[in-house]
Amino acid sequence: MLGMHRPPLLLAVPNVSEGRDGTAIAAIGAAYAPALLLDTHSDVDHHRSVHTLAARQGEMAVALLSGAREAVARIDLGAHAGVHPRVGALDVAPVVFLTGEDRGAAAAEALTLAGLVGEELEVPVFLYGELATQPGALERATLRAGGAEGLAERLESGALTPDAGPARLHPSAGAVLITARPPLVAFNLELASAGIEAARRIAARLRESGGGPAGVRAIGLELAASGRAQVSVNVHDPDGVPLRRIVELVAAEAEVAEAELVGLAPAAALEGFPAEVPLRGFDPNRHVIEQALRSIE
Repeated sequence: MLGMHRPPLLLAVPNVSEGRDGTAIAAIGAAYAPALLLDTHSDVDHHRSVHTLAARQGEMAVALLSGAREAVARIDLGAHAGVHPRVGALDVAPVVFLTGEDRGAAAAEALTLAGLVGEELEVPVFLYGELATQPGALERATLRAGGAEGLAERLESGALTPDAGPARLHPSAGAVLITARPPLVAFNLELASAGIEAARRIAARLRESGGGPAGVRAIGLELAASGRAQVSVNVHDPDGVPLRRIVELVAAEAEVAEAELVGLAPAAALEGFPAEVPLRGFDPNRHVIEQALRSIE
């Protein structure tokens, strides 16, 4: 019918600080309804779960609020021990636009979510990335510096001001970081024998700030479950920096045992991925964005 227009389809990738309690992880995932839960990735060492959601503008903010409510009810950040940096029970909640035309729709949902979380859940919200309102909030790493304690100190000193919610951390849920952004790829590489110092050195060189490819963020972590060191990477420009390039740079310094995709990735990011590197649990029907969205009208 002429004049009918469906709201844009958006993704969201909320990260919660729970990677071990399967019941809590499933309950939080279910709470994101009416958004469609495309994938859940949990890691016991990171003590973190990444949910990938799809919903249209007008539904996404409400869905994320519902999941945030469940995360706040179930997660006590004070009792949390994981190797991944974090400042909140619902640590980050990016709303993802798939085309430049939908950037405004994603920003509108992210800003609506920020207001709802701050008001209803009384959790301070910091807008980061493209939506950042203060220099100290541009990067997640800056906001997470010193963990929740460091963020609390910057709040108390006035160095940072929340964009929504109280000017103090929630006693058990900390804070939430929110943005709107295009797709990025979260990607982990486990090293065969090199240790944590090597992983940290490789990560430092891999980062854009250390001379690596544009838009790459990386940290080195030690995994108790496997006994291996890991280079954990975010690729902000997966079209310009495909994952094969990340593998090449890491493999030039240490043998790679296994790779892992966290959540979904655009098809372009996986072009030419080396067949000799195992990609744990990868299913193109679930983990390639274009294929996962084929069944959604």
